Amino acid sequence: MKTKKNDCPVPSGKLFIIGGAENKSEIQEEVDTNKTVLGEFISVCKKSPVIEVITTAGMEDVEGTFSTYARCFTDLGAKSVNQIHHDSRPADDAELLQRIDAADAIFFSGGDQLKLTATYGGTAFITAIKERYIHNQLVIGGTSAGAMAMSTPMIFEGSGQREMIAAAVKITTGFEFLKDVCIDTHFVHRGRFVRMAQVIATNPASIGIGIEEDTAVLITEGLNARIIGSGVVLVIDGENSYGSNIVNYNADKKITIRNLNVSVLSDGEEFVIPCRNPPHI
Repeated sequence: MKTKKNDCPVPSGKLFIIGGAENKSEIQEEVDTNKTVLGEFISVCKKSPVIEVITTAGMEDVEGTFSTYARCFTDLGAKSVNQIHHDSRPADDAELLQRIDAADAIFFSGGDQLKLTATYGGTAFITAIKERYIHNQLVIGGTSAGAMAMSTPMIFEGSGQREMIAAAVKITTGFEFLKDVCIDTHFVHRGRFVRMAQVIATNPASIGIGIEEDTAVLITEGLNARIIGSGVVLVIDGENSYGSNIVNYNADKKITIRNLNVSVLSDGEEFVIPCRNPPHI
């Protein structure tokens, strides 16, 4: 039987995924702002970009968060910086969609990634952002929770002692800007390697990208990645792993998984995200 070829489109936009706690200090003459993580974010946008900052993940001092990013982005050359915030799922809003259509970049701030996906999953709002990312060169940035929501699978709970117990790390579907990729942030600072290993154990077709603070991964064409910033990025690949006890989730067993492939990458290093699952509808 003949089958119709179905190639996924290559995204024309860019993802700028930050590990959290990026430098937001006042711009000073002696500082080369283009070398800061947020400076690099602005540099991958068009000149004098219009930026929409989505603060929905925030749980407290949302206005302070927006004011900080508005100042930083304006100082770095943004033409205008606007705020989008929802505490419940938005209804279809023509004016809001027009703002997405007019934006050069979207930036998801930190907070609670589950609040982001629960608020926007399946809405016309997130679909419009995806369409522009794929077809119209939209730049999408995110930090901390705003970065974690870009991937699928997405971690939303599990730390400390719990992350060492098989299947105690909770995951769900993120926004799927990246598929079969799990993003975790504050990665070295908060010791999150084991919980990422849990995610890979559940589905070794996925890779884990653990991003340290004040560090970012720039993704172009959906697969090509470059490291930016002062910290490191760990890429964890379970394709050749074995010996996982992840299915023993009722036995209170500590996690076991053997033969993970781990790369530690710093500023300027590059890698290609593997594409193991064929595209399909």
